[in-house]
Amino acid sequence: MTAHAGEAEIIAVNVVKTGAGVYRFDVTVRHGDTGWNHYADGWEVLSPDGQVLGQRVLLHPHVEEQPFTRSLGGVAVPAGTASVDIRVHDKVHGYASKLHRVHLPK
Repeated sequence: MTAHAGEAEIIAVNVVKTGAGVYRFDVTVRHGDTGWNHYADGWEVLSPDGQVLGQRVLLHPHVEEQPFTRSLGGVAVPAGTASVDIRVHDKVHGYASKLHRVHLPK
């Protein structure tokens, strides 16, 4: 019954360099949250080799707020990294099949 919402989707990312090799990610997610049993419950920032650099946990559904943007600061990225991938997760489908690649500001 809750599967009709489909996978969560990242529709926009804004990246701000806040220090030497440290970034803030503002990620906009769209998902047909239906309530506590099926909602987008987080996203991760991944290095090009798949290492988790940061994770934003979403603690409640956003049924009435779609799409929505949440931020994660203080993400340390290894020197020389030009881009990262972001993947979103929901309670029913797990990680979305599509990664969202973003280039880091210098």
